[in-house]
Amino acid sequence: MRVAVTGASGFVGGAVCRALASEGITTYAYGRRPSVAAPHLGGAAYRSWDLTHGPLADAPGVDAVVHCAGSATDWGPAAGLFAANLTGTRTALAAFPGARFVHVSTASVYDPFRPSAMATEDEAPVGRYMNAYGASKAAAERAVLSAGRDAIVLRPHAVYGPGDTTLLPRVLSAVRGPVLPAAGTGRQRISLTSIANLVQACLLAATGPVTSGVFNIADAAPVTIDDAFREILRERGIRARPVYVPASLARPLAAVAEGAFLLAGRPEPPRLTRYAISHLAVERTLDITAARADLGYDPHETTFTGAAGW
Repeated sequence: MRVAVTGASGFVGGAVCRALASEGITTYAYGRRPSVAAPHLGGAAYRSWDLTHGPLADAPGVDAVVHCAGSATDWGPAAGLFAANLTGTRTALAAFPGARFVHVSTASVYDPFRPSAMATEDEAPVGRYMNAYGASKAAAERAVLSAGRDAIVLRPHAVYGPGDTTLLPRVLSAVRGPVLPAAGTGRQRISLTSIANLVQACLLAATGPVTSGVFNIADAAPVTIDDAFREILRERGIRARPVYVPASLARPLAAVAEGAFLLAGRPEPPRLTRYAISHLAVERTLDITAARADLGYDPHETTFTGAAGW
């Protein structure tokens, strides 16, 4: 079997490459960086490719594509996010027209303006989004599902694990002395997705008997955000505790911070954004029944054991 992986220079794409290569599957790795260390890819052949510049003229014939490329930031100009997430997806579809297409999407395609309680796949995409990230990922899903080919869409939420460049760094950067400020109550439940569970789902989608469908991908069961924060801090040896601000107070503060950053033209996001509040301060849980039943997905529980080495 031959599988192409886009976004291979990144966190998720690299992990997928290593897993495919370890199974003896011929893997073609693509990413925007000029070069990538061989261990990151498990020895897979690598080629630099910016999907926003158009399809490869000489793409190899493959059985499946695992499309991990795209922007994971929730802050930035809409044009850049749509180029990375929508245009890039269309380019990948065009480059490998005969292959099964596994699209790594996000739970950000669910309605950000209300809690998601064990959300099922038919509840998204929706008609409103808080930022261009959610809107561009929803548009990419629609492009994949309307392409008239074998395609599987995977929706993880808050991917974490060794190599994480988003969730864990964001949590740790918020620590102020003995306090980790957070929005909500701490009791809200949340579905998280370990990189190991997401990789398992990617391999099942790329190589298994199911060739189409949309699937939530998360750890075996939701956790409370306070339990997750406390385990992260404990594993990292940080002597701090979470302190919670009601979401109703945090949202206007985030709006003010966002406005100030936009006026200043700062490229990085403020520490507190309305998007972050919408995903961590209210319930965000996913029903994974379909993935279990149809893909044979068998996830492990949420754990941050070993996070000191991430």
